[in-house]
Amino acid sequence: MKLSVLPLRWVEEDPEAPADRSAWFAQIPAVRQLLEGRLEFGSITVFVGENGAGKSTIVEAIAAAYGLNPEGGTHNARHSTLVSESPLDGHLQLARGAGSSRKGVFLRAETMHGHFGYLEEIENAPPGVAGQYNYQSHGESFLDFIESRARIRGLWVFDEPESALSFMSSLRLLAHMSALAAAGSQVILSTHSPILAAVPGADIYELGEWGMRRSSYEELEMVDNWRRFMDAPERYLRHLE
Repeated sequence: MKLSVLPLRWVEEDPEAPADRSAWFAQIPAVRQLLEGRLEFGSITVFVGENGAGKSTIVEAIAAAYGLNPEGGTHNARHSTLVSESPLDGHLQLARGAGSSRKGVFLRAETMHGHFGYLEEIENAPPGVAGQYNYQSHGESFLDFIESRARIRGLWVFDEPESALSFMSSLRLLAHMSALAAAGSQVILSTHSPILAAVPGADIYELGEWGMRRSSYEELEMVDNWRRFMDAPERYLRHLE
């Protein structure tokens, strides 16, 4: 049997540090399912679901358990501001691919502004220098960060990156994710975007009150909802009056 050379083979609950099932995060159905089983990973894994379904909780915990900074950045980032993530990572164990890279990048849209400030500080960059991340639009700085680090081979974790991106920028990110996987990296994505969820070759999991279930792109409730809305937005808007 050929051993996986991907950075992350699987994640499961650490039997030596079981989670309290009464903890808030363990009561989320998708998280409970993760704790009671094993989640295996291919080259690209996508999590979709409504707010509160557990997407960010799971990807943040995976990133932290892998050794990435919970607030984002590359495997070298060490900054910390306000702790907002769950303690789930302390209850997980993971299996790495034989001889695989231990490098990685975690892109968490809601904390990247702080990370860009941290980068300017450690690089002693004068405020306002052309090209510095915090002096570009959110989407421009986000994509520039990815493009400047695309040579990193390892685990790339994206937590709802679409909040920074326009339609065309979302297509650019989709192309970047495909290129990263083709070059040997591994991608894990949580998203509300039907554009990003369409990344080719992905294993897609839909999260909800049922927990986690494998799905095709065409079967996703999110995709169906967007298609119905774009086809006839007035059907939805009249209910807001």
